[in-house]
Amino acid sequence: MSALRVSDIMSNHIAPLRCGTPLTEVVRTLLENHITGLPVVDEKRHVVGFVSEQDCIHALLVSNYHCEGDPVVDDVMFHEPLPVDPDMAIVDLAQKLGSGKPKVYPVVENEKLIGIVTRTAVLAELARIGCGLELSKRSGANN
Repeated sequence: MSALRVSDIMSNHIAPLRCGTPLTEVVRTLLENHITGLPVVDEKRHVVGFVSEQDCIHALLVSNYHCEGDPVVDDVMFHEPLPVDPDMAIVDLAQKLGSGKPKVYPVVENEKLIGIVTRTAVLAELARIGCGLELSKRSGANN
């Protein structure tokens, strides 16, 4: 199990969010992809932030209450994302996840986003290895 790496279970099928994206589009992307959060990148795919469902809920409550219009992702994102290396052992990431950290981590190589890894993907892989569960590949890529 220690040979398994983040790159073995990461997902790269969901496009990252770009700076300036309207919050309504962010919410649509999260809901359509059944994901709890996504990294925000600049034009060079450098991760500059992370936005979660929780960030969106709070921002939508505030903007709707005050009739402030549609905020952009830059206004609500967390500016200190926690990227992981694609060569990080899944066991090490699993230990981080157990301490209440984010449910989704940006996977960064050479300072550029190459994918995301989710708590669900880690759980699915650990269950597959430890319990012999056969799960579809898609179930590990969500949330």
